[in-house]
Amino acid sequence: MKTFKRFDGFTLIELMIVVAIIGILAAIAYPSYTEYVTRAKRSDGKAGLLQVQLAEEKWRANHAAYTTDLTNAGLNLGTSSPDGKYTISITAADANGYTAAATPTFTDAKCNVLGINQADVKTVSGTDSVANCWGK
Repeated sequence: MKTFKRFDGFTLIELMIVVAIIGILAAIAYPSYTEYVTRAKRSDGKAGLLQVQLAEEKWRANHAAYTTDLTNAGLNLGTSSPDGKYTISITAADANGYTAAATPTFTDAKCNVLGINQADVKTVSGTDSVANCWGK
């Protein structure tokens, strides 16, 4: 009587099916992940602009006009956002108002440059809406 030895393990077809399933899941998850990372970076730009907004109001309370210089002794701000993902600038300032902008150091086609002014009007220069860029 012959006895056959059975080998335990996976067949090549089973392994290929598992690899295909993992590939499909990765293809679905990757765009969501990249959007999540971009939104996290975007929050850094918003934080930088809100710092500028607070510093400008503090400056205006003690002076006759808003300032365009982020390095003024009263502002003590740099030209970079807190995590360095955006370059912050004050594009216009006078006695009645100011406009601040955050330009990304990475590619963000949806929102691109974020902006804010003294009346808390928020702007974007990308293809997406202000509500989507500032709200999330």
